Amino acid sequence: MARVELIMPKMGESVSEATVIAWTKEVGDMVELDETIIEIATDKVDSEVPSTHEGTLVEKLFEADDLVQVGQPFAIIEVASENETASDEVKVDKKIEEPKEIINEPLSEKQEDQPIIKNTGDRFYSPLVRSMATKENISNDELQKIVGSGKDGRVTKSDMISFLENREVSSNNEIKELNKLKKL
Repeated sequence: MARVELIMPKMGESVSEATVIAWTKEVGDMVELDETIIEIATDKVDSEVPSTHEGTLVEKLFEADDLVQVGQPFAIIEVASENETASDEVKVDKKIEEPKEIINEPLSEKQEDQPIIKNTGDRFYSPLVRSMATKENISNDELQKIVGSGKDGRVTKSDMISFLENREVSSNNEIKELNKLKKL
């Protein structure tokens, strides 16, 4: 039996990482070619990643809510080969992007004041939803109150847009009421 690493595919030009949402297979399960093995979320889209080989899932390299870089292995599958010997290895072409240099710059005051949105055990938020919430200064408590229309009640981009539109209308109405009171 040979072991094959399943590699996180490139999902788009600017996508460099994905968050594991859920595994559709468990260790020991048989996996067919092109069968969904993992569900992921990027800052652009939620997606299913199919297996590139047929075999048995022998190792999950990440758990739910973990970040996986594009080009990084996320699982190992054991495949049967026709000429089975202990030294047989299945070679897989991998395109791994070189990590970009991270520049440590001090946070601006605005960035320091923004809430940090995290996934809790209760609810999963995609990187896009977390980014929108941070940008719009939506607290974790406010985010919990948003009714999600996605799979398993997940908050989607359109849910966030609707919430923000209603939030702005509500703010504008409050400002109008305050102005009326000031005139009295």
